[in-house]
Amino acid sequence: MPQKSMKKINTENIREWAQELKCGDEVLLSGVVYTARDAAHKKIAAILERGEEPPFPLKDSVIYYAGPTPAKEGRVCGSFGPTTSGRMDCYPQMFDFGLAGAIGKGDRSKEIIDAIVRNKCVYFIAIGGAGAIAAKHIKSCEEIAFPELGCESVKRLIFEDFPLIVAIDSTGKDIYDKTDT
Repeated sequence: MPQKSMKKINTENIREWAQELKCGDEVLLSGVVYTARDAAHKKIAAILERGEEPPFPLKDSVIYYAGPTPAKEGRVCGSFGPTTSGRMDCYPQMFDFGLAGAIGKGDRSKEIIDAIVRNKCVYFIAIGGAGAIAAKHIKSCEEIAFPELGCESVKRLIFEDFPLIVAIDSTGKDIYDKTDT
């Protein structure tokens, strides 16, 4: 069986890629990615509800649902694996405000899948339990908002060939859909 080649993509044109990528595609993602877990999502949602600017531009951005362990001497960050994406499922408005992609682990709610389709976005999964390997693909890590959240603060990352799988594409095809054979 021939091995499927991984697509190299960059966050600079993620919106275009989002419409070309298909469920199951393997990608190597490079570029700027922001972290935000559930506590940060709650704060960002409140900011958006008040009509204020979020701590980073949501339009055409990618969020990684993750928080690192402390960095060891000479490292950019510590282990940096994905968290369960379902914890952010009550924030579909992030996609409506321009988010183009999200990275996490696990399946998503119908409400999130609908938001992904409506906004022509993409949901990637990263391999859980491989945070130390993932960290090797993060070349920069800068805290930009909510320092009081500790490891869950919002960070601006630079990815270099970060390995991912398209779990939900812009048409709504879902790698976790058990009815699709």
